[in-house]
Amino acid sequence: MQLVVARIGRAHGIKGDVTVEVRTDEPELRLGPGAVLTTDPASVGPLTIATGRVHSGRLLVRFEGVDDRTAAEALRNTLLIADVDPEELPEEPDEYYDHQLMDLDVVLADGTEIGRITEITHLPSQDLFIVERPDGSELMIPFVEQIVTEIDLEEQRAVIDPPPGLIDDSQAEVASERDDG
Repeated sequence: MQLVVARIGRAHGIKGDVTVEVRTDEPELRLGPGAVLTTDPASVGPLTIATGRVHSGRLLVRFEGVDDRTAAEALRNTLLIADVDPEELPEEPDEYYDHQLMDLDVVLADGTEIGRITEITHLPSQDLFIVERPDGSELMIPFVEQIVTEIDLEEQRAVIDPPPGLIDDSQAEVASERDDG
């Protein structure tokens, strides 16, 4: 199975280094020297990582055969894709790969069906489940432990405890209408 593990950013310096937007919880495993990654667009790759280092909080990578700024800049916005065994699980017990979460049923603690996870969006502050409701509408559910209280892979479900207004707009509290007491 193939997983997107990073996106190439801008060139850094004149020797072919690029910034990398990491999209994996295991960059040392997926983005280490010698790693061979397929790409999207496919015509750019495969790319082999020659070196990697952290500079000012950003991961900088140099690929074999990419030796100058012009070649590095041509890689900008390329997605890096790793081949992963579908049976492989993350090291931490409360971490999940996207493919494990896709198509899970989303339910409330009492079993009320909310919908099905159709997409996972990775934002800087948190991840979001895009949930398709039975009526075809979509919801965005923040993947934080205060809201997603349980992931049960055996039962293929995610149990949520949503705050008022997340699922039903009529239950939303408007700040100007809140009691000041």
